[in-house]
Amino acid sequence: MKLPLELFVSVLVVIVVGASFACAADMPQISGDIGPCTAQFKVTNGDKPVYDAKIHTIIRYGFLNKRKTELEIGTDANGQAKFTGLPQEVKKPIEFMVRSQGMTKKVTHDPATNCRANFEVSLGAK
Repeated sequence: MKLPLELFVSVLVVIVVGASFACAADMPQISGDIGPCTAQFKVTNGDKPVYDAKIHTIIRYGFLNKRKTELEIGTDANGQAKFTGLPQEVKKPIEFMVRSQGMTKKVTHDPATNCRANFEVSLGAK
């Protein structure tokens, strides 16, 4: 009887450890498939993370900025979300609108100066 119990415990440990790694890697991500840059967000209201804050952007690129990609993502329970595949060269900085519960904040990002940006956005008073 000892072998099945040890096997059960081993499987249980693998499942729990695997689930904890999966939770850490499950930050919502959306890709523009335009370039190598990223923008990672952490949205808070005071000291608390904001779940499902919407982050929206329209990226204009290409000859005469004729092409555009519109992206929107919601934050996870930790208030985090990530945009990948952003262009490195843009004529104007990319504007992200972060909104939740009637509050809105604009974040401007120039990927030419910071290709791997991290933003902490506070929607409420601190």
